[in-house]
Amino acid sequence: MFLQFFTWGAWFVTLFLVLGTNGLENIIGRSYSSAPIAAMIAPLFLGLVADRFFPSERVMGALLLLGGALMLMVPGAVAAGKGDTVAWLFTGHMLCYMPTLGLGNTIVFTHLPAETFPKVRVWGTIGWIAAGLLAGFLGWSASLNLFWIAGISSLLLGAYSFTLPHTPPPAAGKPLELRSILMLDAFRMLTKPAFLVFIICSTLICVPLAYYFANTSGFLANMGFEQAASAMTIGQASEIFFMLLIPFFFRCLGVKWMILVAMLAWAARYLLFAFGAPEQIAWMLFLGIALHGICYDFFFVTGFMYTDRAAPKEIRGQAQSMLVFFTQGVGMFVGFKVADMKLAPVRDAAAVLGNAVTHARGAETLSFSRQFSKMFAVKMPDGIDPSLVSSVGGLWKSYWLFPVGMAALTALIFFLFFREKAGPSNDGAPSRH
Repeated sequence: MFLQFFTWGAWFVTLFLVLGTNGLENIIGRSYSSAPIAAMIAPLFLGLVADRFFPSERVMGALLLLGGALMLMVPGAVAAGKGDTVAWLFTGHMLCYMPTLGLGNTIVFTHLPAETFPKVRVWGTIGWIAAGLLAGFLGWSASLNLFWIAGISSLLLGAYSFTLPHTPPPAAGKPLELRSILMLDAFRMLTKPAFLVFIICSTLICVPLAYYFANTSGFLANMGFEQAASAMTIGQASEIFFMLLIPFFFRCLGVKWMILVAMLAWAARYLLFAFGAPEQIAWMLFLGIALHGICYDFFFVTGFMYTDRAAPKEIRGQAQSMLVFFTQGVGMFVGFKVADMKLAPVRDAAAVLGNAVTHARGAETLSFSRQFSKMFAVKMPDGIDPSLVSSVGGLWKSYWLFPVGMAALTALIFFLFFREKAGPSNDGAPSRH
């Protein structure tokens, strides 16, 4: 889990900065879209191949080795300015990577008690944090070296995967049923009004969610953050904290209010970004980052728990795959496209300011303790035109106001139309919805 999410976090968080610094701003949207495209295809691959013909650990190892090799080709393609090639390499890497998330879970659930899963999965979040901190400590938030880190990590995990416990394909010997692979039984759940509203709103909220992943690193750099990658790990730290509190809030609030709080937290985060941008108000930006724990955990973890309870036992796996398809697939894909379109008025000015800041700061060699302090360092270097900073800040404000409205509208729809009656869960335990 640590290596798996370290691999993803090493390059995905600050991709905006890396591509912008190397003159490839025009493929930022396409590059980020590689993740949701892969998320939509992964369930089909797992159902057709991984679940039926080969042991999970071997498929996982082969995919990570291939994905790592593709990632190691990225620095050369970026340096050569081959934008189309870079975008295709990211797509190929993510098509290899995304199925490993499901494969990793399969291996854990096969060999460990289900109640130990959260203790195992939390190391994925720690791995993501470690990747961001390493990038920040080394001063590589905008460096091509991040792709080397990601590629090597993928190769290491790929090799290690072959040493994992033997995990036979879970559907070996079973007849090939397109209904299961295409999640048709799970789609029948959409005939239930409450679940339909849940899926629609879950898809819609992932549109503003994509704004955060796609462009926050570039935004923070424009705001004077010296190490955007390290600063963004504050969000993952809060994710660990709130993940531990989910059982308590789930009992006290129930599904509807937890998801509603998450949606409103997204709106609050973007409001903080929007009104903190013109004057580079650091505390507002840090608070917006720290809200990530509520935004992500209360929405995704609660959504998976609700889906598990709402689905009949025999199609719970299909239902979870369908939720991933709509959220991290359809919703995030549309979100990255919309975010890239809305970034157009900001892109050129943001690149000019970003390059000016990088040039003004220059290269410096810092001790570990000094690098750690950069996690909280927000200061515009001397020599930057104040009018340029003000102009770019105003453009970023307009950019962040759209996801504020989108998140707020989605929350309103969910509040008005989600009606789930209290009743027993599928395992007979009482639940509060």
